[in-house]
Amino acid sequence: MGIEDKIKDIEEEIQRTPYNKATSHHIGKLKAKLSRLKEESLQRSSSGHKGQGFHMKKTGDATVVLVGFPSVGKSTLLNEITNAESKVGAYQFTTLDIVPGVMEYKNAKIQVFDIPGIITGASSGKGRGKEILSVARTADLILIVLDTFNPQHLNVILTELRNIGIRPNEHPPDVTVNRKRIGGVKVSSTCPLTHLDEKTIRSIINEYGMHNADVLFRDDVTIDQFIDVLDGNKSYVPMLILLNKVDLVDDDYIEELKKYIPEFIPISADKKTNIDELKDLIFDNLDLIRVYLKPQGRKADMEDPLVIKKGSTVIDVCGKLHREFVKNFRHAKIWGTSVKFPGQKVGPDHVLDDEDVLRIILKK
Repeated sequence: MGIEDKIKDIEEEIQRTPYNKATSHHIGKLKAKLSRLKEESLQRSSSGHKGQGFHMKKTGDATVVLVGFPSVGKSTLLNEITNAESKVGAYQFTTLDIVPGVMEYKNAKIQVFDIPGIITGASSGKGRGKEILSVARTADLILIVLDTFNPQHLNVILTELRNIGIRPNEHPPDVTVNRKRIGGVKVSSTCPLTHLDEKTIRSIINEYGMHNADVLFRDDVTIDQFIDVLDGNKSYVPMLILLNKVDLVDDDYIEELKKYIPEFIPISADKKTNIDELKDLIFDNLDLIRVYLKPQGRKADMEDPLVIKKGSTVIDVCGKLHREFVKNFRHAKIWGTSVKFPGQKVGPDHVLDDEDVLRIILKK
């Protein structure tokens, strides 16, 4: 029996098995086995694929990927928000390669990729779907682009993303698993566990060949989330849902869709509707901040900030500027909201805020 047949059999067994306390450990074991088989299938198809893959050189301050079915307007949108010239046509599969563009916004250079339109079964390899979707795994933000007349495509896209190992708009579960040589499986938690009991946890972890481990839960996670932790290869990427071509429908139609698709952004790439608002949302969801550098004895350069990720430290900035700044760092001075008073002296681990002014003092 091949891997795909095994996967189908397990999926059918999971569907047939009623979920309750008595069966949760069995379902957990089945889901763990299913996850491992799917991963094995992905690895085999990736290693066995011959021909040119999709390779992109990342540049700029962040990366955004446009994901959607063919002919939903991704190319038009890319051209509208970046400097790219992606081919546009009123027929399917216009984009056959990945087209990059750069969106320059609030002093940030944000790389945007228009990937070929995906189809149902893309994560299983249809239409080079695995290669296409793998681009989204390393993105800083995914933009799902839907045609206003085909909003049902959202569920298909989300399923394909999950099947390729992407967890859009989710955070990595706070669960730690440490293997041991002896002592069996020890489970502890800092919060009540409502989805998992110890028998289920042991069933799942044994399926991964671990019989001695310390497992610490700081989150109340589901069976699927715990399996994701054990797989250790999932990609947690922020996501925005765009409903394109809204110029072709009325307000009542949009309001009705809100019952089924919460928190989407109505746009028209062709008519430039809500494009400026979209750029704002892209910037905000990338969690970027601007830091102004102040050389010794001179005024800060308030025209050309350094764009970095929110949560970055002073030493992170040093590393982005030059490795010698890290090697010879002595201390820094900050003017801005991250300090209590202007010009405060800080160390390398100080976390910066948006629009802080930073002066780095190096060892002589």
